[in-house]
Amino acid sequence: MNQRMEGNMCSHVGIKIVEIGDDFVRGTMPVDERAKQPAGLLHGGASVVLAETLGSMGANLCCAKDQYCVGLEINANHLKSALSGEVTGTAKAVHIGRSTQVWEIRIENEQGQLVCISRLTMSAISR
Repeated sequence: MNQRMEGNMCSHVGIKIVEIGDDFVRGTMPVDERAKQPAGLLHGGASVVLAETLGSMGANLCCAKDQYCVGLEINANHLKSALSGEVTGTAKAVHIGRSTQVWEIRIENEQGQLVCISRLTMSAISR
């Protein structure tokens, strides 16, 4: 999975997949100059990039072999700022259907505090 992220938005902001479980995908992203907004805080858009990356990867692992999944809608609530270090996102499926999936992605700082919570709706499309 990490190889598939080379040369695109994921590698640009330093996202790495660190764990895949039976019901989750977990990844990290550094809070550095690539992911900060001008005031020095983690950019909300960078959090959304991490959330959509993790949810999309999870969705594509769960869909039928003759399908692939693409994002339909994402929302994010930014609850705490991050100034440095690394954030960790964990994506878990809320609903896996034949044509749609819904994923919840929780992004936490190094102290385990919730920085952002996101919901991603995916569409399963026939190949």
